[in-house]
Order: sequence, then C-alpha cells, then structure tokens
Amino acid sequence: MKAYVFPGQGAQFVGMGKNLYDGNEECRAMFEKANEIIGFRITDLMFAGTPEDLKQTKVTQPAIFLHSVILAKYMGEAFKPDMVGGHSLGEFSALVAAGAMSFEDGLRLVIARANAMQKCCEKTPSTMAAVLKLDDKTVEDICASVEGEVVVPANYNCPGQLVISGTNEGVARACEKVKEVKGKALPLAVGGAFHSPLMEPARVELAEAIEKTSFMKPVCPCYQNVDAMPHSDPAEIKKNLLMQLTSPVRWTATVQNMLRDGATEFIEVGPGTALQGMVKRVNPDANAHSAE
Repeated sequence: MKAYVFPGQGAQFVGMGKNLYDGNEECRAMFEKANEIIGFRITDLMFAGTPEDLKQTKVTQPAIFLHSVILAKYMGEAFKPDMVGGHSLGEFSALVAAGAMSFEDGLRLVIARANAMQKCCEKTPSTMAAVLKLDDKTVEDICASVEGEVVVPANYNCPGQLVISGTNEGVARACEKVKEVKGKALPLAVGGAFHSPLMEPARVELAEAIEKTSFMKPVCPCYQNVDAMPHSDPAEIKKNLLMQLTSPVRWTATVQNMLRDGATEFIEVGPGTALQGMVKRVNPDANAHSAE
C-alpha cells in the first residue's frame, strides 16, 4: 500500500518547482493561477528569489504547498494513494492532493493560515527548538517544569527528536534543562511558536476561513496531525484542521499508524527529504523515497 506524505515549513529551497513550471503546460497554468490568487508573482521568489525571501512565512507556506500539490498533479495516473498525510502545513497539501478540497480553496486557506501566523509571530516574540537524544516523556516533563512562561511539545517528529515551542524565555529555559540531562537542543530559525497556545489568535482567524470552505470526501484516508488517525469524513477533517495550529504534530504516531494499517511504501511529495528521514527513524526497514 502506498502512503504519500507531504512536507511542511522548512523544506523550501530556491529553484523549487521551476522544473514543473518549465516542463509542463498544465503545471504552468496552475502556478499562474496561484500568482493571480496570491496577488504577487510568488513564482519569481520560488524560482529566483533569495533564501531570505523564502523564509517569510507568508511566502514559505504557499510556496511549499504549490510545489507539493502541483507535483502530485504532474504525476497524473501514477498518483494513486492508499493513504495520505502531511506534516503541519503539509496536511493542507495532502488534503488537496487527495481531493478533499479544490486547489484554489486549499491555496486560499494556506494564504490565510500564513498571514494569521505571521501576525502572531510579530505580536509575541517566540521561537522553537529541536530536542535530540531524549525520550518524549522526558521532554514533556521538562516543558511542564518551566514556570511562568509558555513552552510545550510541538512536533513529535520521530524517536529521539521532539520540537518544542513557546516564548523566547520559555524555550531558552527548557533548552538549559535539556542540556542538564545530557540531551541536545538546537534553536530553529523560525519566526514564532507554531503549534503552541501562542497561535490561538491565528487559530481563531483561520477558523473563519475554514468554516467557509467546502470539503469533500477524499479519495483515501488522510492521517491528520492532531490525533495521527485516518479520516475521510469531511466534518471530522474540518474539525481536526481547526485544532491543528495550537496542537502538536503527532508525526511519529502517524507513521506508526500508517505502517499498522498496511503502508509498504512512503513517497514524499514536495521539496526536501526530511519526511523520508523521519519515516526511517520510526522504522529503519521502511521503504521511503521522493516522488521526484
């Protein structure tokens, strides 16, 4: 059984998607439609911008979404998923690729999400850090022990890698405690505390956009971030998307559940190779590769 997985923020690179734009008329039309919807030529930034241009949340998120969804479209008949899942932003790509919403509606939601998150980032100085070499329970306990600041587990990426998220001070204090117990903490170059309570204003703003969007039954189950479980019911999909911004990404459990449900091949659709690495960390014997 084929599991198609879609990457999130951080996978972007200059030149992403240019081969699709140059090599296929239908792909080019989708990119141009996106330029129209977004209101500026995001393709210029994707193909020939600077890494700094691509790091802006309002650019990064639609850029990764476009690369992923248009690549899935380019695959045509070869794109036959038995299950799909996406890491954070990648969940939106997965839902569009699996037919749960239209390309245009998915892009508009991603733009609304990126803009809402950007506002939160500007309002409250906050950050994230990757914690390595410790088990999840130890990291959860460290976060809970930091008083007077917000710091929570945000991305359960794979065994021995959990990303924490919160105020600058909260994350700094948690990182100190991580080092005390011989773990490793790496600050991430992100603009804010994604998947934490600090994203609540963004969640409220995005909720309005999600409520107005039409969702359909996808062609296969979509494993969603909030509970790592497969969903096909449009109402459930919508409810889980509403909670996604302030809830942790349960990627380890997602991969485990896909394997439990019969996944024999993981195909990463979009920029980068991060998800393949995470799948291999969950199960070294897993067959994981890139669509490209």
